[in-house]
Order: sequence, then structure tokens, then C-alpha cells
Amino acid sequence: MDWTVYILRCSDNSLYTGITRDINRRLSEHNHNDRLAAAYTRARRPLTLVYHEMHVDRSSASKREAMIKKMTKAEKEILIK
Repeated sequence: MDWTVYILRCSDNSLYTGITRDINRRLSEHNHNDRLAAAYTRARRPLTLVYHEMHVDRSSASKREAMIKKMTKAEKEILIK
């Protein structure tokens, strides 16, 4: 299980979904690195990891990320709980 799909809660209570091979590194980049953070998260710091799930390959992680991004915020909140 090399890939992680994750959801971050931003300071404005919005949710950001992404994939990575190293969740700790990626969370640090989102919170502290202006060059490597997503443009969306740079303006919404600090960020908190609220959900993650493991996947065996990039393909399955990307498909799951796409599914989560299509969810409403209410559906994402249920997933997080």
C-alpha cells in the first residue's frame, strides 16, 4: 500500500482532497512550503489531516480521489466521521 488518499480541513473549514506517497511530507508541504503547496491550501492555512485511506497503486488512489472530489461537502463530512 504505497499511495494515500487524504482530506485536509482548511482554516476556513473547507476541505481539500489529494493523493501522495508520503502523507507526513505532503501535510508539511501544504502547511509550510509556498512552492510545493497547492495554491488552494496556501491561502487557507493551517491545515489539519482529517481523513486518509491507503491504496495499492496510483491508479486506484486517483480514481478514489476523483470520487471524493465529486462528493458534496456533507457527504465528505460523513466520510470523515
